[in-house]
Amino acid sequence: MKKSLSLVPFYPFVLSVLFAVFSLLGVLPLEVCAAAYSQSKHFLKDRAYRKDVHEQFEKRKIEAANRYKTLFSVFENETLSLEQREALEFLYASMPLCDLADYDGEFFLQQVDAAFQARDYFSWGKKIPDEIFRHFVLVYRVNNENLDAARPVFFEELKDRVKNLSMYEAALEVNLWCSEKVSYRGTDARTSAPLALVRTSWGRCGEESTLTTTALRAVGIPARQCYTPRWAHTNDNHAWVEVWIDGKWYFLGACEPDTALNRGWFAGPAKRAMMVHTTVFGRYNGPEAKNRETPLYSIINVLNNYAPVRKVDVQVTDGNDRPVEGATVQFKVYNYAELYPVAANTTDKNGKTSIVSGEGDLMIWASKGDHYGYKKSEPGSGITVVRLDQTSGRTYEERFVMHAPSGKPAADASKQPAEKPVTSLRQRGQKRLRTAARGQQSEAVIPAVIPENKAVTAERIGGAGSLRKAYQTTFISEQNARQLAQQNQLNPDEAWKVLNRSQGNWQEISGFIIREKDNPRLFPFIAALSDKELRDTPADFLSDHLQSRKNPAIKSGTPEELIVPYILSPHIALELIQPWRSYLQEQWSGGSDVIKIIDTIKKSIEVRDGENYCRCPMTPRGVAELKIADRLSRNIFFVAVCRSFGIPARIDTVSSKPQYFENGQWQDAVFEAEKSGKAVSLTVQNAPDNLTKPGYCTHYTLQHYQDGDFQTLDYEDNPLVSAFPYQLELDEGYYRLMAGSRAGDGSVTVSAEYFELKADKPLTLTVRLPAIEEKLQVLGNVDMNTAVNLDGNTHLTLKELSHEKGLMLCFLDAGKEPSRHILQDIPAVKQSLDKWGGGVLFMNPDAKSGAGFDASVFKELPEKTVWGTDNGSKMLQSVTKALKMELGDNFPLTVYLSRNGEILYSSSGYKIGVGEEVLKTIKKEKR
Repeated sequence: MKKSLSLVPFYPFVLSVLFAVFSLLGVLPLEVCAAAYSQSKHFLKDRAYRKDVHEQFEKRKIEAANRYKTLFSVFENETLSLEQREALEFLYASMPLCDLADYDGEFFLQQVDAAFQARDYFSWGKKIPDEIFRHFVLVYRVNNENLDAARPVFFEELKDRVKNLSMYEAALEVNLWCSEKVSYRGTDARTSAPLALVRTSWGRCGEESTLTTTALRAVGIPARQCYTPRWAHTNDNHAWVEVWIDGKWYFLGACEPDTALNRGWFAGPAKRAMMVHTTVFGRYNGPEAKNRETPLYSIINVLNNYAPVRKVDVQVTDGNDRPVEGATVQFKVYNYAELYPVAANTTDKNGKTSIVSGEGDLMIWASKGDHYGYKKSEPGSGITVVRLDQTSGRTYEERFVMHAPSGKPAADASKQPAEKPVTSLRQRGQKRLRTAARGQQSEAVIPAVIPENKAVTAERIGGAGSLRKAYQTTFISEQNARQLAQQNQLNPDEAWKVLNRSQGNWQEISGFIIREKDNPRLFPFIAALSDKELRDTPADFLSDHLQSRKNPAIKSGTPEELIVPYILSPHIALELIQPWRSYLQEQWSGGSDVIKIIDTIKKSIEVRDGENYCRCPMTPRGVAELKIADRLSRNIFFVAVCRSFGIPARIDTVSSKPQYFENGQWQDAVFEAEKSGKAVSLTVQNAPDNLTKPGYCTHYTLQHYQDGDFQTLDYEDNPLVSAFPYQLELDEGYYRLMAGSRAGDGSVTVSAEYFELKADKPLTLTVRLPAIEEKLQVLGNVDMNTAVNLDGNTHLTLKELSHEKGLMLCFLDAGKEPSRHILQDIPAVKQSLDKWGGGVLFMNPDAKSGAGFDASVFKELPEKTVWGTDNGSKMLQSVTKALKMELGDNFPLTVYLSRNGEILYSSSGYKIGVGEEVLKTIKKEKR
């Protein structure tokens, strides 16, 4: 076997010579020679790279030996070409653990064949460099999505639509097609598979960009998902797509059609980013800077495509100022009331490391063993020296300010490259592409929008919205849902509630509830599922968990309220629901006693966190078969085994620890050595002088010191912390209370209180938001007697809509994500706005209406909310004139008007927390 493998590099040369000789002698037809040569053509053309890949592939074969037949029998297919074999080896050599555990060789061969089919079908396939094709077309995975067979499906639907277009035009057309399938709406953190997302018809930015990247790769266009992991000037993050066109990377907003590339609502915020990165599958030798490089993947830094950058140099020393090698260094921004790492690295033998970042502040956090240190890095401050001179236990308070990049003002439109009028994609041409750059790119130039093309873009967005809306009419109606329920002796109210939540998956879910209608726990079981799980789970998967014949006797004394959520439920963490229960009941041989289950898992499952780098949890069946897992997947596996044998189990949402219920309380399942301690009572109260009621994750967090850093306790949306004062039971240890107040320029004043919880010593803390001085200014004036068109027939003045209190006025671009963000942001302050009693007016300038926009999906808006249409954008023009601003496409524009028409607050573009900022303005006005 080894000898035959060593000959592989010579096959193409030997065969090509032999076939050429035989064909010239007339021994073989030329067609046979050509076919045979194609069978011997290398996919990995660089010999050294090919050797490295093959060696890594052989290691993975050993690693995945427990799934050898499932994964590697595909290589026994004698019809595989050398190109197919090498492409498969490349994928196997680098894939994360979840893919080794949960899919088979035929699936990966299907991905290879689909990539080659697109390369050969489209004209641009022949001009894509090997390395670009390998990493950004061949690779089937985009990020942490669940995988499916989307690629061949998308190819068939798109091929005739784009085959006669240029590469540039095709990229725009694919994005238009994606917008016909999916639009933005916030949802949970699990990333749906592309086909599941299409079935739903909406998703968050990470899902939209995964879909769009998959669709672009399906037609052979190199694409990658780009992320700013956290913004510095506001909370949250964002993902979009880059496409490779004729030697240059361009960006686009996923599912946000336009008439040109390098345009998107996020281009302005991205100028203020501290990091934009993407994960590249396999060993990548491209020109981009690398934040991290491993044998399996690299994280490349593409920030300089979007924003001014600076090099951040760091040196780590010990308490005696000697360099520390191997220290972990994290580069952090303030976001969601925590210091979040946008990049991490390890120091060299001189104690040094560096990254390229934006022109704002970073908190440099370094640690090694029991020691840590931190220091703020500011633009122009030179090398940042961090001393590892701190250990846990010290009680103190501190306050500091984190400044965000200012962001360069938009270039003068007269100096931007003018876009040509477009009535169809085929009129665009490609002259602009000939300026393609090699190597690292500089900050992207954003083409100026000309008026003719605004109408084209609006028409495309409207058309896409109409198609989505037409598809959504195929979801079951309330009338049909109730009729179905009556025909099957089901509760009509419960059935409609469930089927409405399931949306495009309603046929699967209706089949499930009809099949399981006699099970008394049916509807409580469904209630424990998330909306996304109802939208993308097949009926058979759910039946695997609910059918009583597959569930063992539940131990006597188990509280009824634990049976559905912690025994029957297939939902454990943010993983895709799979039918693992019957498999584990048949295959698990580690006993049904909890201690024995823990011991068996310890002995049989090897933990390798770094190898599941995509952070997509492995299925319990995959863990059982592969016998290697990351820590989270191992913990999910433990819970699945317990539930399969009637033992209540969960992963604690706050601490992320696996737990089981025994002797009337939740017990930690301990797999690794850890400090044990008693629970300590912590009372948290609100400072009476806070202008705003602090929200967990929005304004403050509690963080536990572990392994050299403070980890945020996940109490977001937890009812335990919904009202002050509240009491928590926490493990003994070292903690930090962090709170922040963000100013209008994006900077944050942060306070941090470090404390220790000790056994039998209850503690009370007060959340006090740092005060920042921002005086109210009159930014302009608007005539409050201006009439507003509400429904075509009703007209009220701004004064009437203000209810003699004031008016929050928001101009939307309803088809774009920032406008939808604000519609999801306002409900958080609904109660306060209702108490205030003023008006809230959302207006769609007539050019921005968007045929597919449905305001009814945005629930819990303030009671005095009204919707208006701004005919001719006259109201918008009046407000922007008063503000002396050029808005461009930087929607939404939100202003607060006093009862007299004074503009006391203004915000444009993407921003989280606008509702809260308006409330602060109202409170300052009252003073």
